[in-house]
Amino acid sequence: MMLFKRLAGCALALAAMNASADPEQAIQQTLDRLQFPAKVSAVSQTPIAGLYQVELENGRVLYASDDGKYMMQGSLFDVSTEQPRNLTAAAEAEARGTKQAIDAIPQEELVIFAPDKPKTHVTVFTDVDCGYCRKLHSEIEELNELGIEVRYAAFPRSGMGNPVADTMQSIWCADDKQTAMTRAKQGKSVKSAKCDDPVAKQFELGQKLGVQGTPAIFLANGIMLPGYKPAEVLAAEAMAYE
Repeated sequence: MMLFKRLAGCALALAAMNASADPEQAIQQTLDRLQFPAKVSAVSQTPIAGLYQVELENGRVLYASDDGKYMMQGSLFDVSTEQPRNLTAAAEAEARGTKQAIDAIPQEELVIFAPDKPKTHVTVFTDVDCGYCRKLHSEIEELNELGIEVRYAAFPRSGMGNPVADTMQSIWCADDKQTAMTRAKQGKSVKSAKCDDPVAKQFELGQKLGVQGTPAIFLANGIMLPGYKPAEVLAAEAMAYE
């Protein structure tokens, strides 16, 4: 009888030790043992019991069990709502500072098409000579009707010092930037204009954020959607993170 009591006491002690174990410490010990090359910047609980999100200094995200015995890499989706939400992409955008970098662009340096009462916004790095950029712009009214504010940043794909970049500089220097943008996206001429424009600065920022082609669409939380999305699809994805 005494033996059973001792065993029960040991079991309770082990359970208490496991319950009080620090998941962050356990996960870090595992990564140290594996000589993992990237440093951990933060460990936090996910919506799934026992599963932790591990943010790395390089902006990537891993997932680990609370005891550090199991790890995985991949995208975690919240499918509890009508539109699935990529929680991993949102976490990585936050860790990399993408949202902060996008939000830091002065509003007056963007070409904005906004509805009266926006529900959310997207920031689009665009090139006026890009076919899919033109297709996206042809749906700008529909996006506005769906409550999506579209903020254009400049990204001349061929770089600066060419006719397309010159046109984009003229758009940003125009008295009516929205009309100039629409004309350029329709293949029409834009009146040449010069000013202290932000085109080169925005092109450089796009490169830093990983933009390789246009349109590059950034949701309000910093997630990048590379390439064209039909208006209804884009609006649904943008609204999913609100």
